[in-house]
Amino acid sequence: MATAEELSQKTSRLVLVTGPSGAGRSTAIRVLEDLGFEAIDNLPLSLLPRLLDGPPLRRPLALGLDTRNRDFSTNALIEALDSLRQIQGVPLELLYLDCRPDVLSRRFSETRRRHPMAPEETPEDGIAREFDLLGPIRARADVLIDTSEMTVHDLRAEVDGHFARQGGQGLAVSLHSFSYKRGLPRGIDMVFDVRFLKNPYWEPALRGLDGTDPAVQEHVASDARFAPFLRQVTDLTQMLLPAYIEEGKAHLAIGFGCTGGQHRSVTLAERLGRALAEAGWQVSIRHREQERRRAGEGVK
Repeated sequence: MATAEELSQKTSRLVLVTGPSGAGRSTAIRVLEDLGFEAIDNLPLSLLPRLLDGPPLRRPLALGLDTRNRDFSTNALIEALDSLRQIQGVPLELLYLDCRPDVLSRRFSETRRRHPMAPEETPEDGIAREFDLLGPIRARADVLIDTSEMTVHDLRAEVDGHFARQGGQGLAVSLHSFSYKRGLPRGIDMVFDVRFLKNPYWEPALRGLDGTDPAVQEHVASDARFAPFLRQVTDLTQMLLPAYIEEGKAHLAIGFGCTGGQHRSVTLAERLGRALAEAGWQVSIRHREQERRRAGEGVK
């Protein structure tokens, strides 16, 4: 494999993309290609050294790694990750596209495709097999995107938010609102429970609106505890972000949860997002419960 100095001259950025079949890897690869990456999907691991030893790459590089390749193995990929992470000067990120087993099963049923890891069995057998294979790799992910509730458009926006960095401060921040009734979103690094704030749900005129509406935000902000809470969360976040950069972290996910995931959590995500963007950080915002209600096509 190329030396550290040689590889740093070959590419300015390297993103490895993997995840269970049907979770959206191909979509993510296409988005990265649209962002200017040289994208190669289904690359056999045995060809990775030859690729990196080849001619200089004029663009950042995105490699899609598929469990269907004959030489794919958990140990081989982990060894490749460990070797690449030792190379200074080339930012390496592992993007893992995740999805709940029941959603994957539905997607295979809707498309009538056989699962690549269980061509003669049920999709559920293949999904379970692949989850066992990818578990240790998922734990190594720098960016984890759960596509269970996403449309293709949602996934494109999420990948764009993480990887379309122009200038900025070298770390992407994603803010998530959610309902505690449906559990914590996957891949969240920090979580704040905002159920202590005044709930707009009990105001008939606000019940049908959400936290992106100015009237709802004004109602939530009228709680005397709102301003000091937002100020302290903002200060804490801005203190931690440079520390995460020093540790080599590429992405930080922060969640705000409330009862229904419609008013208070959305308001906090929007307000913190505004404050961080004004401070120069790259921020993307996802409102999970709004996405659940949004009609659209599934991720392929």
